[in-house]
Amino acid sequence: MTRATAVRAVLAVAVLLASVFITLTMSPRLGLDLQGGTRIVLQARDTATVEADRETTDRTLEVLRQRIDSLGVAEPTLTRSGEDRIIVELPDVQDPRQAAEVIGRTAQLTFHAVEGPGTDQPEEKTPDTDPDSDRLTLPDEQGRSLALGEPRLSGAGVEDATAAFDSQGGAGWTVSLEFRKGAGQDWKKLTGEAACHPAGDDRRRVAIVLDEKVISSPQVDPSVGCRVGLPSGATQITGSFSADEARDLALLIKGGALPVPVEIVEQRTVGPTLGAAAIDASAQAALIGAAATALFITVVYRLFGALAAVALGAYGVISYAALVALGVTLTLPGLAGFVLAIGMAVDANVLVFERAREECADRPTRSLRAALTTGFQKAWSAVADSNATTLIAAGLLFFLGSGPVKGFGVTLAIGVVASMFSALVIARAFTEIAANSRFVSDYRGVNGIARPGAVRTWLVRKDPKLFRRSARWLVVSAALVVVAVAGIVVRGVDLGVEFTGGRLVEYSTSRPVDVETARDSIAAAGFGDAEVTTAGDGDLSVRTGKLDNDGEHALRAALAEEGGETTKVRDELIGPSLGDELRRNALIALGVAVAVQLAYLAVRFRWTFAVASVVAMVHDVILVVGAFAWLGRPVDGIFLAALLTVIGYSVNDSVVVFDRVRELWGANRRTPLDTIARRAVLQTVPRTVNTGMGALFILAALAVLGGDSLADFALALLIGIVVGTWSSVFTAVPGALALERSAKAPPPPVPGKGAPRGKTRAARRDPLDNGARV
Repeated sequence: MTRATAVRAVLAVAVLLASVFITLTMSPRLGLDLQGGTRIVLQARDTATVEADRETTDRTLEVLRQRIDSLGVAEPTLTRSGEDRIIVELPDVQDPRQAAEVIGRTAQLTFHAVEGPGTDQPEEKTPDTDPDSDRLTLPDEQGRSLALGEPRLSGAGVEDATAAFDSQGGAGWTVSLEFRKGAGQDWKKLTGEAACHPAGDDRRRVAIVLDEKVISSPQVDPSVGCRVGLPSGATQITGSFSADEARDLALLIKGGALPVPVEIVEQRTVGPTLGAAAIDASAQAALIGAAATALFITVVYRLFGALAAVALGAYGVISYAALVALGVTLTLPGLAGFVLAIGMAVDANVLVFERAREECADRPTRSLRAALTTGFQKAWSAVADSNATTLIAAGLLFFLGSGPVKGFGVTLAIGVVASMFSALVIARAFTEIAANSRFVSDYRGVNGIARPGAVRTWLVRKDPKLFRRSARWLVVSAALVVVAVAGIVVRGVDLGVEFTGGRLVEYSTSRPVDVETARDSIAAAGFGDAEVTTAGDGDLSVRTGKLDNDGEHALRAALAEEGGETTKVRDELIGPSLGDELRRNALIALGVAVAVQLAYLAVRFRWTFAVASVVAMVHDVILVVGAFAWLGRPVDGIFLAALLTVIGYSVNDSVVVFDRVRELWGANRRTPLDTIARRAVLQTVPRTVNTGMGALFILAALAVLGGDSLADFALALLIGIVVGTWSSVFTAVPGALALERSAKAPPPPVPGKGAPRGKTRAARRDPLDNGARV
């Protein structure tokens, strides 16, 4: 065993042990679409006097946090998104009506005189017995009940509230208040009246109340005289505040004074059964697909394939541990991305093994270890470029996607990095240790790479002249595009509610209800414009335009009359402004994907290869969208994630082919390019077929087991992989040949240029070249 192999083995063991420890001791963080609950996106709006910027949105968020806490929701999450949006996640909340009502209420900040200890229990926040009175009995910060007088001052009178550290007076962290002109006199009068009571008396306190919750009830300082009060600008709340407590109090007081209205632009509710079913389905698909992939590569590559299958299992553990350790929120698209990445993780191993097979076929006398090492070296360029294009797609998903789609981008990126490690470190360590065995080296039928595969042998024997008339392949691709565009024009694209705005609700009923009966019941309840379709195992999907939470409740009641107990499985509400924005962002994401991939390929390859690859990529996108148009399947955010993944896969395939074209052309500069392209395609077809099969096993399992939530995602990728495989050979290569006929750039440089003078390398004969010359 060489030192490099030993280092790889030790590194692999260390990473695996750490991953197993993380897997056993930490739990994944599930998104609401997997654990069930409600996700609400709020848009802060400008007012005549206040701009909804980052600062005012933060204040609004703190006010909303106090309100959400009052609902008693377990572990709610509130975060700011961008400058003026707030994302509220409420686990296990299935009826968002109360939450939406609390969120939409205008902030109410009031200042009260304390009339003495309250008579009610601290938990009972009840108004005074007089229904016309604004007096309240509320618990203070320590939970002691206080009887409060009527509001003497509202939050609108607060000019500013700031937290500062008083180092000179030794008061520590304090909160200073400034009032507007008229409100300053009211504050002075309120504190003057409180100062008439002795120190330590509850009546010497002033209560600051936000949405019927006391956020501060300071005593008026003994130095303030009766009826004198505190002037505006001289008010300072002191106490044993920490820095965070002082800042939070200042934010709450100022936020109550300057609330900005918020509008619900997105609301999603997922039932707990849907998330659990998605997890179970994904786990089954992962196990079945991974087992099929492992069996396939073991049959194709024998012992080395089995070792790659072990590395594939290690990849699954490492990528899962990375997701858990980084605290990534695992969403439904992210879960699908994790499963898909298992099937695509064999790509690097397949590239290496096919190059090693070529080395063994070209130089039969070389040792198995030398052929394997050369395979890793020569496959590195294609592995790096193909994974870079996939990382670009993942980055676009994260930065330009929305909501759960971002999770797909994160899991895809982690999967790419983990697959590189499993292939180039773990699998390499395993195969190099095995290659050192005399038994494995001597028995060619055991190791799996000493003999050419069946696909390669058949291609060498047939030697098809693929590009003798390359233009005909472009005609076929153009015809497919015409069919796809016809579907888009004739059938139209069924944009999901995510892109059009509106509301989509999926219900499960205890008694079977056919679509016509459900449609009649809903129309009789006043929802004549609602679209009713079937979803899942007998569920009903209702899509309508503007529908508030009370309307949804009435709609569910109408269905319950026919179907008995009616449970909401899924609920998506998208405001019209957000729908326009998401649709615009989807087009931007596709445009940026094309531009970024073109730029990367132009740097790594010739411009002709880059343009041809991008044309093939656009071809694939049109065919996938056209197929969904003909099939009448919805186009939503998850479809966009699948489409961007198809882009990465398509470019990945083209990169592998053009990487081989570049290599062969550089070594055979006088050989016609169409001959070079034919040889490159025939040499890379085994890799394309074997890698595609690995992904197809996973996607087929997802399509069959994933249900409606994952079936469309798997279908889009299945179509994308098939057309991507076609286009990388029969669209990208003929396109590059056509562009090269008008290009004036010289062939690429000879590989290995710069070797010491006097030492010329023996030219490596192509496996498809029998050596005959005339």
